[in-house]
Amino acid sequence: MKKVLFLFATALLCFACGDCDKTVTITVNNPIDMDRAGELAEVGMKEVSKKLCLADTAQIIVLNEDGQQVPYQITYDEKVIFPVSVKAKGSSTYKIKVGTPEVFATTAYGRHYPERADDVAWENDLVAFRAYGPALQANNERAFGYDVWTKYNTTEPVVEARYAAELNPETKAQIAELKKKDPEAAKALYQSVSYHVDHGNGLDCYKVGPTLGGGTNALMVNDSIIYPWAYKTQEILDNGPLRFTVKLVYNPMTVKADSNVVETRLISLDSGSYMNKAVITFSNLSQVTPVVTGLVLHQPESEAVVATEAKKGYITYVDPTDNATAGNGLIFVGAAFPAPLVDAKVVLFSEKEKNELRGGADGHVLAISDYTPGSDYTYYFGSAWSKAAIQTAEQWNQYVADFTQEVRNPLVINMD
Repeated sequence: MKKVLFLFATALLCFACGDCDKTVTITVNNPIDMDRAGELAEVGMKEVSKKLCLADTAQIIVLNEDGQQVPYQITYDEKVIFPVSVKAKGSSTYKIKVGTPEVFATTAYGRHYPERADDVAWENDLVAFRAYGPALQANNERAFGYDVWTKYNTTEPVVEARYAAELNPETKAQIAELKKKDPEAAKALYQSVSYHVDHGNGLDCYKVGPTLGGGTNALMVNDSIIYPWAYKTQEILDNGPLRFTVKLVYNPMTVKADSNVVETRLISLDSGSYMNKAVITFSNLSQVTPVVTGLVLHQPESEAVVATEAKKGYITYVDPTDNATAGNGLIFVGAAFPAPLVDAKVVLFSEKEKNELRGGADGHVLAISDYTPGSDYTYYFGSAWSKAAIQTAEQWNQYVADFTQEVRNPLVINMD
């Protein structure tokens, strides 16, 4: 288990001692009639530093109403984030002061994997995801969407170990040699290390293919999706213990008369949440353009368990996994939207597109919005697994519906 000791050093000069506070009080108010637990509150680190007159090498602690320390993180954009619990229509109080922080576990982590075709993969205590990179595109593998990795039986990071086992050079050489003389032994050895097999904490059993996968966004012109290929550059901005954030920049594309449109994605995953936050911008776009968020459909519409709640602001789908007969359960995927949607619906591929371009996928569950040049398109995407805590479509839909209420009614935070 990774452990992180939060150290904070500031270059601010200490103000006169009489102007310093010993404690900063944070009041968190919940505006909706629903209990909220585990959400991360955010306050500005500069304001905290000013109030406490932090000197060089000073450390802070965050205390709950019982006086117990809670984990926190200082993010790349200079926010102090920490988990809070607030009753329906209620408030909770937290205190920040100078002190020696306890050691807390890292529950949000990710990295760039150049050894696996430039994947960027990340996780928290509940779920894991990956986005595909330029090395994969160079091999002409068309994988446009986010991948979902299931996780259970642990809250510790697992992705690093999965890659290490799958990509071990010595094991790969053994498998290659065994294939020549004993294919069954080669298969057994591969299955013993593959992340496509559940070794007790989950696996990769979600099929992305040349689709939007598990919640990717894309511009749309004349009802045709402009599929984004792999990212061009990646920069990890936050790497735990409570939040992972990555900035992905994509290659220029042509959208109508605009020939140099560049998409930038800021994706973050917080501890305790099934949902990633995605903040999307398109530079050099000259006119309002539809933007969609999609969940790939792997069944005929008549068999699919889908929710398309445009007014309530979310879409969901129950995916049968890439091998429904292997006992891998069901993968629940969904997306939530703070701003009103234009529409939410199932859009099926033609037989030709399905078989020639989309790897046999049946279509997408789409949420449709309008993107205005110069603005941010913000939404959330995520997943759960039926072999972990959320086990039914009803539970998943309730989670996503509640989550959407939360993002549409954010916590109100005051600092004294």
